[in-house]
Amino acid sequence: MVIEKENHILAGSAGRKIPSVMATQHPDNASVPYWHKTEFISTTDEVEECYRSFCDMGCDEYMWDWEGKFVDEAVMDRLFHQYYDYFSINHLGSSKFLTFRIPNIWEEPGFRIARAFMAIITGTDAAGELGFSHAPVFEVILPMTDNAEKLIHIQEQYYKTVRLTCQVFSTRLSGPVEINIIPLIEGSGSLINSKKILLEYIDRFEKKFRHSVEYIRPFIARSDPALNSGMIPAVIAAKGAISEYYKFQNETGVFVYPIIGAGSLQFRGGLSPDAIENFMNEYAGVRTVTVQSAFRYDFPREVSASAIRLLKRDIALKSPRIFSNSEMNDILELDGIFRKPYCSTIERLASTINEVSRHVPSHRERIQHTGLFGYSRGIRDSNVRLPRAIAFTSVFYSIGIPPELIGTGRGIHDADKNGMLSKLESIYPNIKNDLKRAGCFLNKENLRMLAAADETWKDVITDVGILEDYIGSSFMPTCTDHFIHRNHVSNILHMWREGREFRREILNAGVIRRSLG
Repeated sequence: MVIEKENHILAGSAGRKIPSVMATQHPDNASVPYWHKTEFISTTDEVEECYRSFCDMGCDEYMWDWEGKFVDEAVMDRLFHQYYDYFSINHLGSSKFLTFRIPNIWEEPGFRIARAFMAIITGTDAAGELGFSHAPVFEVILPMTDNAEKLIHIQEQYYKTVRLTCQVFSTRLSGPVEINIIPLIEGSGSLINSKKILLEYIDRFEKKFRHSVEYIRPFIARSDPALNSGMIPAVIAAKGAISEYYKFQNETGVFVYPIIGAGSLQFRGGLSPDAIENFMNEYAGVRTVTVQSAFRYDFPREVSASAIRLLKRDIALKSPRIFSNSEMNDILELDGIFRKPYCSTIERLASTINEVSRHVPSHRERIQHTGLFGYSRGIRDSNVRLPRAIAFTSVFYSIGIPPELIGTGRGIHDADKNGMLSKLESIYPNIKNDLKRAGCFLNKENLRMLAAADETWKDVITDVGILEDYIGSSFMPTCTDHFIHRNHVSNILHMWREGREFRREILNAGVIRRSLG
């Protein structure tokens, strides 16, 4: 057996290992998981999935998601008792890591975060009873972080919960007294300016808790910025954020280990087993990457596991590109140039998106996005509500219109007119390759039919024409799978227009492109 070298990092003075690969529960798989019977993974199945992500795939971190979904609150008890032999060697909290993504209490009811906190506390007790010496969970991810005050508030809430538990049950302090918090920053504008959040956070933290922050793992979202602003703003904002984090490290001495959350399709990040090198070079400087369900289940198992070994070996070796202040201003300007045509089009297509999204299969036990329970996503500065990023992406691919193209052609035209095109290509060197990769899934016949019924789609026809001139070739299928995919999405459009059910065709197309959305 060949042993792959892993370039793990030890974080700050604490000496903990920084995981390179985080498996997540994002339900973007179209195929049946290799260890399961159906595409759908229930809450009770996620414990086994967590174990298999560690044992079979070689991931060193697993995100346990409390945001907008049902969850098994006894996860640590189940892991320890069902897989004791494995975790007695591969200790949770030391060599393998379980990280909670907690609800954002400013968006979801607060009682769900209380459950997450109690799971951390009682899970530590369970580990202690079995003779394990590390707290299994000591970091949590806060989604939609937009200011430092919320980060401090969560840490204060957790500390109070630990103290109250001790008082109520007359026990010694259980669980880590403090938890590390990972800010998940989701808007392109927020990402570009996120250094300010980190600076304010360490200042508030040191005043509140009277010791310094050892390290921060800022989490860069790729899916939601793309949904809200388009692919180009999402890419350049992520790259700008990486640069800003290392500037923060140089200015403060606080180590940063950026995480990036990316799906397999280009619109959601382009991290798939067949594009590892391109991804690592594009987002050089990140120290942890997410491998979502499509990455793990829509490719042959050994292909996915081999790609994970490559990520673990090389991701820490990639040096970040640090942008000058002038280049950061270019990123801000380009963000505005590309966001405008994208948002204008998506707002006008919202009813179509929401209608088709009802047919996209759900592969996890999501809480319905109605009333006070859960939340959908929306375009920045707009009242339009949209499905979450996976379903959103699936909608467009399922009707044969890759969302990477929407607004991008008009953005290229405006960037060129403003003398910004060469600057864009310097910031985003892979832009043409990414557009070509997505464009193979364009169904031009579908686009013409859609435009005949709704003039909004004529803007997308304009995008396609400009982009084909820009890349110097036509968007068309280039292999058998692309032709088969084109047939499936043609079926979907006709079945949708006739009011027939087309969920199975959506899955079939997703299997071909190796991702649901």
